[in-house]
Amino acid sequence: MQRESVDRYLEKITINLKLKGCSPRTIESYIFFLRPFLELIDNPETISLEGMESFQASLVGRYSNKSRALAVSSLRFFFKRIVDRPDLFVKLEVPKKERKLPSVLSVQEIQRLIDSTDFSKSKLMIKLLYSSGLRVSELVNLKLKEIELDENIGWVRGGKGGKDRMFKIANALTKEIQNYMDKNPYNQYLFSKEKPISTRNVQQIVKKSAEKAGINKKVTPHTLRHSFATHLLDEGENLLVIQNLLGHESLDTTKIYTHISQEQIKKVVSPLDNLKK
Repeated sequence: MQRESVDRYLEKITINLKLKGCSPRTIESYIFFLRPFLELIDNPETISLEGMESFQASLVGRYSNKSRALAVSSLRFFFKRIVDRPDLFVKLEVPKKERKLPSVLSVQEIQRLIDSTDFSKSKLMIKLLYSSGLRVSELVNLKLKEIELDENIGWVRGGKGGKDRMFKIANALTKEIQNYMDKNPYNQYLFSKEKPISTRNVQQIVKKSAEKAGINKKVTPHTLRHSFATHLLDEGENLLVIQNLLGHESLDTTKIYTHISQEQIKKVVSPLDNLKK
């Protein structure tokens, strides 16, 4: 397809996704897969199912099942909202997502991570990520006006799915956050003045601290979120409460933590150990 036609379709897609309320990241992901598809074909009005399957097959081996599922979602959106082709929309099959258990740090590893972080600001970021279960994007966009230290709570405004939610601030962090806010009275955001710091910045902080702590796992800000949920479950917290704290739309998403609760596994008594009884 000619470049002018491709750009015209991509503009329509972008507008429709914005009207649907999709985040810039979602729009970017859809465009990432739709651009090469549109550049490859002659006409989306006449492309056959075989042509579609050929494009999907070209993604196998290059992308994970999760990424290919996103590619199919973008194609289905295109053939439902931009080009009315129900024959393709119905027959496009989404690959099964790989069910990988997320990496979780032990309580001891969390302590080592915090102790290995050099600067007070970086240390506070890591503590807040772990103690509240915030996503890294929610952390960097957290504004001072969204923090209520007298109640030990904070608010995520326009989080994933455009939803607001309350999060808990650890009692042990109240004084530390207050001191930090007092030292940075001109900040609009908790960790920056006029615009959010980059998520990449926080990712690098966590990575370097994990390396310094000698933790032989891939550690990201999201690892702290997984650890937050798992440790709450280990302490017997209700799964519905954890779902709310994480901002999960479906309880099924939260249920993954029932499969990785290390402390619950350690407490299991083997049938062999019961034989003598």
